[in-house]
Amino acid sequence: MAKTDFNQKQFQKMTTYPVRPLIMKLAAPTVVSMLVTGIYNTADTYFVSQLGTSQSAAVSVVFSLMALIQAVGFTLGMGSGSIISRSLGAQDRDTASKTFSTGFISSLVVGCVMTVLGLIFIEPIMNVLGSTETALPYAKEYARYILFGAPIMMGTYVLNNLWRWEGKAFFSMIGIGLGGVLNIFLDPFFISFLDMGVAGAAIATLISQIISFILLLVPVILKKNISELKLSNFSKNPAIHANIWITGLPSLLRQGLASISSIFLNQQGRAISGDAALSAMGIYSKVTMLIFCILLGIGQGFQPVIGFNSGAKKYDRMKTAFTFTWIFGSAVMLVFAVPLFFFAEDLMPFFIDDQEVIAIGARALRLEAFILPLLTVNVMCNMTFQSIGERFKASFLSCLRQGLFFIPLVFILPSLFGIRGLEALYPVCDLLSCLLSVPFAIQFLVKLNKMLRNSKQEDSEEAPEQV
Repeated sequence: MAKTDFNQKQFQKMTTYPVRPLIMKLAAPTVVSMLVTGIYNTADTYFVSQLGTSQSAAVSVVFSLMALIQAVGFTLGMGSGSIISRSLGAQDRDTASKTFSTGFISSLVVGCVMTVLGLIFIEPIMNVLGSTETALPYAKEYARYILFGAPIMMGTYVLNNLWRWEGKAFFSMIGIGLGGVLNIFLDPFFISFLDMGVAGAAIATLISQIISFILLLVPVILKKNISELKLSNFSKNPAIHANIWITGLPSLLRQGLASISSIFLNQQGRAISGDAALSAMGIYSKVTMLIFCILLGIGQGFQPVIGFNSGAKKYDRMKTAFTFTWIFGSAVMLVFAVPLFFFAEDLMPFFIDDQEVIAIGARALRLEAFILPLLTVNVMCNMTFQSIGERFKASFLSCLRQGLFFIPLVFILPSLFGIRGLEALYPVCDLLSCLLSVPFAIQFLVKLNKMLRNSKQEDSEEAPEQV
């Protein structure tokens, strides 16, 4: 009975609590956890960059491998989470529990397969990812430990999404946040104090991932969540597995294409300027991702709200959630765009003392600063359509930046403009993605208004006539 009351209380909170404060309440811990994640990824880059340009380039290369692991983990996590949120909004706990158990166990199995295959083919994988000869030994050393942690990393992504989509982002913040903070302290300990170099950074990341996994799993074991994790809930029905993977497809496309685009970027950078370009674009990616993490955190606070209310058919709350998050997210990005533009050259030396790397990275960061306030519309549309189960639209929008625009432009711009084309690559892709996302946003709002009018009309027709 207590569990039933708890579930009902959570349902009432997600479908009746004022939308704007609810999004802010859910976004605050997700922003913190995303920021900590971004900071400890940036910490890896910072501490490894102190070892040299080749070591920094190696981390940039392995980042593509991590993006691929994240792609599969987020696919299972976001696919499961979206179904869980809408199921709980419709008060269907059985489907939510089966989805969670199936997604979580699948992540561990797939992660183990990636570990085995990755370790067997580690050198050819590093070469395909764009490693130079000088960076290859460091890339293999770093990647080995990352591959050992693949099942843990993927399981962590599913657990993290469970807590977010159930509207309990506090558990997500504790798990991801504490693991990330630990990584920041472990980096200098393993890299410098124990003199383990690049391997030390990877070990620090692996340990932090294990801690995050444990912190996210313990509340599940203590039954603090609504969806139940049981081996008996793991489904053998191919339709349930397909539903999870297809719903998570936008995440797979987004993260998978990010990994592929990083490979092409590394290959182009290697051809143009060797380790300097690889290092500069790696640092650029970490800095912009740190800012982007804030926008993602806001969006992740928004997702369970629109997911629950989509399941509950609360169209007025969906509209309020969408418009508020769009405006708020754009304003936050503008706040960060201004200092990024003016202090880009001061920021780069924080990571590395190489004038060529600093010059390339600073110019790329300045260009990105112009686009930051526009990024919200693409993120919002992508997250919205994935949350409400409109898979085709979400998948298409996921392909824009890293796929439909990036893949041709990564060859066109550098061939026409050399290193300047490489620096402008991501900002141009971001601009085009945002412009193409605007019609989707307008169409969604028009559709919501129509469903809201129809809902009100149905309510008035069903209301008893007054005597």
